[in-house]
Amino acid sequence: MMAAALTLICVGAALFSPWLAPQNPFDAAALDLNAAFKPPAWVEGGERGFLLGTDNQGRDILSTIMHGARISLGVGLASVALALVLGVSVGLLSGYLGGRLDAFLMRVADVQLSFPAILIALLIDGVARVALPSNRHDEIAIPVLILSIGLAGWVHYARTVRGSTMVEREKEYVQAARVIGRRPLAIMLSHVLPNVMGPVLVLATINIATAIITEATLSFLGVGVPATRPSLGTLIRVGNEFLYSGEWWITVFPGAALVVLVLSVNLLGDWLRDALNPRLR
Repeated sequence: MMAAALTLICVGAALFSPWLAPQNPFDAAALDLNAAFKPPAWVEGGERGFLLGTDNQGRDILSTIMHGARISLGVGLASVALALVLGVSVGLLSGYLGGRLDAFLMRVADVQLSFPAILIALLIDGVARVALPSNRHDEIAIPVLILSIGLAGWVHYARTVRGSTMVEREKEYVQAARVIGRRPLAIMLSHVLPNVMGPVLVLATINIATAIITEATLSFLGVGVPATRPSLGTLIRVGNEFLYSGEWWITVFPGAALVVLVLSVNLLGDWLRDALNPRLR
């Protein structure tokens, strides 16, 4: 319950950041370079208007964290939704139809599992940057990032759904649906899918945290969200440049926010897994 409450606070602060944040860090006209490198309010030299201090552009750290968490959560949710749709579709087809299609799809999944997800995401991101015009990189950076993370994470959903589908297709209610003449697609969507979604939803909740970490890693490496629309990973990368010059708050607070966000989502996923497991009731 504490994890759920903490997740609710983080998500609420991110979603309502345009109204709750003290400053709009994306409005260049509202920034004051004279306010750059202000320490947190409780440190000598800090100001009350900048609770967690400011960065090298005079942006309020608290505001950048709230807006950055909004981008990180958006990328994480969208990429997990893409991976979920793709993985569930492949798993249903593979588990229900079987045969050569099952063998082919699972061999593709095995090949992808032999590569780290971050490497696949880097590869897709790099190909997109080469194939698309350079003047549009910043515009399409977030969609490309969502596509990269989503295509790197579909395998786990496919394997989970395939295993559950192979069990469900032999049960009496599926055989009864076949007898009355229902089409295979209708059986998969109406009968099998609702009975295999429990573990998938738990897996999706846990993978949201993984997707946020992957996005932060890509942004930290400089191939993710552009600096004009910084996510938590971008903020950590920018702050890392000033860490050893004494401006520790620029990277420490976004890093702490990332840890809190990912930890709360992970704990919520573990709680959902236990709550939906009938053996633990």
